[in-house]
Amino acid sequence: MFRSDLLKGKRILVTGGGTGLGKSIGRRYLQLGAELIICGRRPEVLSAAADEFRSATSGSVATVQCDVRNADSVEAMMEEIWRVGPLDVLVNNAAANFVARSDKLSPRAIDAVLGIVLHGSFYCTIACGRRWIEGQRGGSVISVATTPSFTGLAFTAPSAAAKAGVVAMTRSLAVEWGPKGIRLNAVAPGLFPTEGAWERLYPPGSQVEPQELGVPLRRVGKHEELANLFAYLAADESAYITGDLIVIDGGRWMQGVGGPSNRAMHEWTEEQWAALRKR
Repeated sequence: MFRSDLLKGKRILVTGGGTGLGKSIGRRYLQLGAELIICGRRPEVLSAAADEFRSATSGSVATVQCDVRNADSVEAMMEEIWRVGPLDVLVNNAAANFVARSDKLSPRAIDAVLGIVLHGSFYCTIACGRRWIEGQRGGSVISVATTPSFTGLAFTAPSAAAKAGVVAMTRSLAVEWGPKGIRLNAVAPGLFPTEGAWERLYPPGSQVEPQELGVPLRRVGKHEELANLFAYLAADESAYITGDLIVIDGGRWMQGVGGPSNRAMHEWTEEQWAALRKR
């Protein structure tokens, strides 16, 4: 479906690109000819991902250590990137989320999610946008959102709120920066299992039925399916799409993402919550 040089000549930064969905998206970008840059807080994770990419493809991949929660760190990263050349695409993928009762959340716990998801996405987007506008060139921003940003979801309120802010940023800047040739879109993935995050968000005993039954297509998503959507949005062929929130979840949100998901947790005992916090 995609020609091998679809993204040739494009420099793309994927935040949080050393693990999970970001890693799968970055791998697909490399396969399609892009020059890839991945950033994250842990250099050893970035190096391992880059080595894995290089062993599987001849594409160009670079790593930059950056804590997107820190505006100065983001600025330093963008300066380092732009010294080599401007970006064409930014993917706001870095995120944090965990399951907890909202009335038990500390300010630090709330900030841990908002800092990465909302502030980090804003810092990176503004830093890129300013440079694109000053350089009189276009660009594209693709942000990872979530269906609870518009449906709500129990026990992950900070993430839902932060992602809703990312969607609002996307649509606001799509209007403001559209005349500058800058596009912004967001993608809301459904169930795409990733190592680590899956167990944090869906701990044992949290479901009243198999996850697949909450999806009209009766299966979870494949990483390559999500990565192909991100490839299309990064390509020139999607040049007339901006300000959109695209859902890729097999129809799950229409069946009620706030229903079966984690519903059993409403009846959990104090002991079960304590065990989850300890884990």
